[in-house]
Amino acid sequence: MTSGKALNLSAEAFAALARQRLRSEPPSLGDLIARPRGDHEGQPQPVPVPDERRAVPAAVLIGVVPRPEGPTVLLTQRAASLRNHSAQVAFPGGRVDAVDGSPVVTALRETEEEIGLPRERVSTLGFLDAYLTGTGYRIVPVVALVETPFSLTINRHEVDDAFETPLSFLLDPANHRREGREWKGHFRTYYAMPFGDRYIWGATAGMIRNLYERLAD
Repeated sequence: MTSGKALNLSAEAFAALARQRLRSEPPSLGDLIARPRGDHEGQPQPVPVPDERRAVPAAVLIGVVPRPEGPTVLLTQRAASLRNHSAQVAFPGGRVDAVDGSPVVTALRETEEEIGLPRERVSTLGFLDAYLTGTGYRIVPVVALVETPFSLTINRHEVDDAFETPLSFLLDPANHRREGREWKGHFRTYYAMPFGDRYIWGATAGMIRNLYERLAD
């Protein structure tokens, strides 16, 4: 578990704080002031920082849903049949297409393709720093509010399920575990935030931790 204060925010308070604390523009490639976050951070031994210029550009949607019982975050369970990252919990999103023009377009397009969320239901609040993964991706997290009501249509080729997790749970550092395992011959650590039978970990948990740090700073 990690230390820090828990953030228990209404959807309105989250939106106001996000607009204040997050980037108003997507992080630029090679930004020398705000270096990318990523899997290379917090390791028991120093590891090389991936070259973001050689990484595959991608974007994900961190969609916060206003609910009467409190805001939630929209997540997916990737299809078990996928070759890479099968059955893992993830934000909807994917690789940038050359015609997209911006990470917002990528995140909205991929979300619509994966779970059928209409893009007109999504209002962007801001951006987190780019996130570099050990598997070679440079991900731009797009933080947004998702207007209710909405219905989803799951693309079973990419996603097995879509679900919501309470924002208060994800923004409570008491739920941010630091775990580790062997990967490619080296012991690597990562964040994990198990919620019921959902194991939220790796890059997804890392981006949630980055969101918490930006809002709690």
